[in-house]
This record gives sequence, structure tokens and C-alpha cells, in this order.
Amino acid sequence: MESIQYISYRDIDKIKWDACIDASANGLIYGYSFYLDTMSKHWDALVLNDYEVVMPLTWNKKFGIYYLYQPPFTASLGIFGNSISAEIINAFLKAIPKKFSYWDIYLNHGNYFQLADFNLYQRMNYILPLNNSYENIYNGYRKNIQRNIKKCEQLQCIIKKEVLVEDVIALSNEHSRSFSKLGIDDFERVKKIYTLLYQTKKAITYGVYQNKKLLASAAFFFSHGRAYYILIGNHPDGKTIGASHALIDAFIKDHANQNLILDFEGSDITNLAFFYSSFGALEEKYTGIILNRLPALIKWLK
Repeated sequence: MESIQYISYRDIDKIKWDACIDASANGLIYGYSFYLDTMSKHWDALVLNDYEVVMPLTWNKKFGIYYLYQPPFTASLGIFGNSISAEIINAFLKAIPKKFSYWDIYLNHGNYFQLADFNLYQRMNYILPLNNSYENIYNGYRKNIQRNIKKCEQLQCIIKKEVLVEDVIALSNEHSRSFSKLGIDDFERVKKIYTLLYQTKKAITYGVYQNKKLLASAAFFFSHGRAYYILIGNHPDGKTIGASHALIDAFIKDHANQNLILDFEGSDITNLAFFYSSFGALEEKYTGIILNRLPALIKWLK
């Protein structure tokens, strides 16, 4: 393996960078330069050879301390390329400059290895291959999912596509307040991503309405043969009538028999994991890493 270079943001060749993300066996939408530019506060890069393998370093600075963090609406990053091995991942992590004294980041499903010099911990995603008939996929749902979909139909809920992204964001923001630190700026950033993708037909919104009231909504981003389930919002009135169940089912119905994976973007939360698996979704393990090289007093406070 030749040397891994640390490249500051201004010197990154974004054409070569995006070509690497395009061609990577483990490529994900989050790795593209436009996504990183929009969602991260700052990012630099580690690059092997001529952009054969790359790793974005999403960072921020607080009280004079540089740290790596996971940007919002960015489920996983890490090392992207082909023929990824434990040795390559270990080498990339060792190449992260020492100035980044605290790391709390998520790697990706192609980085799932035990490493010689670092302790990675397991995280869980759920994915549903859609390259089957809708009938077969539907028959793989748990009975409670099927019952909730029928309940939503019986209550005359209406499912619409091309819902205004502002409405989707408003419901997602309202829904996430109780468990998330997402702010208005984060939603404005992801709105830019949606607008950019929508222009090239790589994003769509869905909503479930009852009496003109939006009860469930989500956006889906398309990349690397995946549809990413993102910007999720559920109104309390929709939770008891299967609105989110019906929304996901409608997307599956529209995209069945396609070489596409529905990526649920998680979850390590038990209830959500059960919900996603109830559609027949499969586990996709990935990794995270926390590393603390802060000075002793700050480390203790952290």
C-alpha cells in the first residue's frame, strides 16, 4: 500500500473524489462532495494513491479543539473504495492527523472488520431488497404491518407523492423535537440536498393525509441502487392508524420488481428496529468509533 495523504478541503479534487464514490463497491450518497459540502460544517480528506480509496474527515472546532463528528442526516461515512480490508481501514484511521483529538463518527457497512489498533463498535441498519414482486414482498410483512395498512385504507387516508418538501420538513422537525438535537439550520441544509436531487429525479416525497391533515411523510433519496428513507415525520394522530406503515408500503408498491434496496437508515433503537424488520428488512451491520485524546481535565469533563 502506498502512502495515504491528508488533503485539506481547498485541495480536494472533487471530480476524482466523486468518481471514487461512484465506483466504490460500498459507495453511499453521503460520501459525495455535494452532500458533504452541504451537511458538514467542515471536511477534509484522506486519499490513497490517485483517489483509489478515500475517507472524508468531517470536523468542527470548539474551544480551540479540533474534533471529528457525524453530520446530521448522514447515517454513515468512513472509508470508500474497492477491495476494502481490515488493513486498509486500520491504516486510514492511523493516518488521521493528531490534531483531531476527539472522534465520534460512524463508518459504513463495507468497513465492518476487527482492527489491530482500534476498537470499532457495532451499529445496525435495516435494508429491504425490492427486486421481487410486490405480492411476495407484502407477504413477507408481519401480520401487524398488514393490519395497520388495511386500517389506514379503511379510514380513507390518502397517499400522495410530490408533497411539498417544506411540509415534510415541518412535520419531521415537529416529530424529532422530543428525541433529537436537530435545528432549523440542519433542516435547511437537507432541503438544499433534496432540491438538488429532485432536479435530477433522484428524490421524491410521500405523504399520508386524512381530511387534508398530513399524518405521515418522508423523503426518499436515490443513489447507488438504494432509496434512502429520510426526513421522516409522523403526527401523533397517525401513529394509531398505521399512517407510516401505509407510506412505506406505498413506496414499496411503486418500486417493487426493481433492482433497488430500500435503506431504512437504522436503527439501534429496539422499537424502530422491530418496525423496520416487520417489513421483511434485513440486518446490515456497520461500525462506529469513539476515540478520546483530549487533555486529562477536558477528557474527564467530556
